[in-house]
Amino acid sequence: MKIALAGNPNSGKTTLFNLLTSSTAHVGNYPGVTVEKREGTYKSGGEKITVVDLPGIYSLSPYSPEETVSRNVLLFDAPDAIINVVDSTNLERNLYLTTQLLETETPVVVALNMTDAAEKQGLSIDCETLSKNLGVTVIPISALKKTGIKELMDAAKKAAGKKRTPYSPLENSYLKDIFDAAKSEYSQTKANEICFRAVKAVEGDEEEVKQYPDVAEKIAPLKEKVTNEFDGDFEGMVADIRYKYIGGFMGSVLSGRKKSAHTLTKSDKADRVLTHRIFGIPIFLVIMFAVFHLTFGEDLLYLGAMGAIPETANPTAFNDIFGNGAINSPGVILQSLVGLGTDTLTELISGAMPEGTWYTGLVVDGLCGGLFSVLSFIPQILLLFLFLSILEDTGYMARVAFIMDRAFRRFGLSGKAFMPLLMCFGCAVPGIMATRTLENEKERRMAVLLAPFFSCGAKLPIWGAFAAVLFGGAHGDLIVFSMYFLGIAVAVLSAILLKKTALKGETAPFIMELPAYHIPSFKHTMLHLWEKLKHYIFRAATIIAGSIVVIWFLTNFDFDFWNGLVSQGDSILGKIAKVFSWLFVPLGFGMGENGWMFVVAAFSGLIAKEMVVATLGTFAGVDDALDIDTGELASTAFGSLVASMAGGWPAAVAFMAFNLLSVPCMAAVAAASGEFGSKKKLWFAIGYWMATAYVVSALLFLCLRYKAVGITFLCLVAAAVAFFVAKAIIKRKKASSAAKNENSN
Repeated sequence: MKIALAGNPNSGKTTLFNLLTSSTAHVGNYPGVTVEKREGTYKSGGEKITVVDLPGIYSLSPYSPEETVSRNVLLFDAPDAIINVVDSTNLERNLYLTTQLLETETPVVVALNMTDAAEKQGLSIDCETLSKNLGVTVIPISALKKTGIKELMDAAKKAAGKKRTPYSPLENSYLKDIFDAAKSEYSQTKANEICFRAVKAVEGDEEEVKQYPDVAEKIAPLKEKVTNEFDGDFEGMVADIRYKYIGGFMGSVLSGRKKSAHTLTKSDKADRVLTHRIFGIPIFLVIMFAVFHLTFGEDLLYLGAMGAIPETANPTAFNDIFGNGAINSPGVILQSLVGLGTDTLTELISGAMPEGTWYTGLVVDGLCGGLFSVLSFIPQILLLFLFLSILEDTGYMARVAFIMDRAFRRFGLSGKAFMPLLMCFGCAVPGIMATRTLENEKERRMAVLLAPFFSCGAKLPIWGAFAAVLFGGAHGDLIVFSMYFLGIAVAVLSAILLKKTALKGETAPFIMELPAYHIPSFKHTMLHLWEKLKHYIFRAATIIAGSIVVIWFLTNFDFDFWNGLVSQGDSILGKIAKVFSWLFVPLGFGMGENGWMFVVAAFSGLIAKEMVVATLGTFAGVDDALDIDTGELASTAFGSLVASMAGGWPAAVAFMAFNLLSVPCMAAVAAASGEFGSKKKLWFAIGYWMATAYVVSALLFLCLRYKAVGITFLCLVAAAVAFFVAKAIIKRKKASSAAKNENSN
């Protein structure tokens, strides 16, 4: 038995899906599209029911990939029953989709979700009356509080497989004759879902007209006779009929206190602050800095900065983990504990294997050095995802999209683009795929071009590793926050450049619903983290492990394999990389004896960004300790390698910037290729990413290494900003004067 969950975004559909399927859920893509497909199994006694979570939609019109997928599943892969998840606090708007689902022949059960929230608002819903008006079973539930779930599934199982006569509000409207004529025409074909198709034919649905042009042609004369205020907009007429149908029985279904203009809910009061026109964005930046500080900060309460805690000259393991002269953040404490465990495990493995053999070097310096460098950052990655998941589940991230719309619009994007770009902080692949929800092709292409600039979770080990070495490990939170901020800043500047050059055009309008704030589900949050952890470990255990073996081999043998182990500089990879390392001298990290190592590490990130740290970890496994430019000595082999950069800490910053902005991993490139649908556009994107990474990294290195260059560059930037501001003011004044002259005439 297969049951599909359908509903509007933010109706609680995903929470219900997670509750029903528990740990059996798995994620994939619908055939032929990149829209996410979620399936799981609901177990009731000895019976197993497949539950399909359809994408959140507002209608079954094919305006977005999500709507197209949901429509095709219902028409061509009909489930045994549909559970329509409805938000009780926004009943009238949610029932708009319900009226469309009732036009299909599939049995429908309405899950009246968030009834607890509706009661808090003083609303009362008569489920029995609503059920009679809709002609289907209505079950009140709360997916968050886990109430009414058994009754809902019992009703769905009872309805499953039974024939249901579809009903459309058009049957009792001024479009009845056209609707009946369309049904009559479809009955002479082999088409399924005649009622649903007839409604779409009346609307003039593009896909339906393309599939059955004869039906559209036959009903066209009848449509020409209809004249009203919609001026031939039949889609608008059908929408008006639906809402009038819903409004006709809402008075008998919904009762209780209705919010007036002067009655504010808790969400409204919070929004007055969090979505404030002036303070909204600064508040968001403060919240994000707090998240990074809790994850990467080595002076959690800034007691070290104030000198409140004296630094111990000979720190113990306790000081290394919890802080020396300061108190480490939870993320640093957890990372230190894992690091202690991996170091101990490496020593045990090394002690159990013979010294000087090639396979000892492969296991200890190659696999252990590379893999453990990646795995040691799992606690910080999970903690960061935990905070972001909480912010998203509470409803705050939807507000961020709202407050960002005003800013995004100036750069050629709408606030709707914020969500795909936000997803790129987790992984660029789903973020790029999510750009399909953007209807405007120009905006969609621009979002894909900007996606790699938003630091994904795979890049996080790079920032964490370098933050632990730069400036003696201090200010790690600021370093990581700066990298995220740099990506956003470059994305903004790129959007302005693209809007003025390659991607000119109007910005699409932005409409979205702001869900009420609520406490996240602990189970849903943990399931989300588990999915991220599985993905990360899978990459570490397969792609990264295999790549580490190849890199170790190429950096320990020369072209004459019989010579045995050689120094890294004389290895196959060393000789090849030295040929090209001069290209990265302007970026700082290509300089010096070990510059080629950082070039190799940067390009290994094309496989997977986790490979950057893994590659450096492999190199560091056999590297001698080196002096840091500042005169300090790194405490780890990895720190020694970073300290060996001839360009000093400015080169390290440039290296991080290059990895932030350059071509993302191959999986993300493949996703971008699918969205562009053109090799020419893909190669333009790859060239744009590489050029941006090279130019920005070079400027950062020059400005940080040579103060005179930096000051000159900042002066040029300031002059350019002043020029464009003055130009905009003059242009606005001219437009204002022209408008006044036109009005006076």
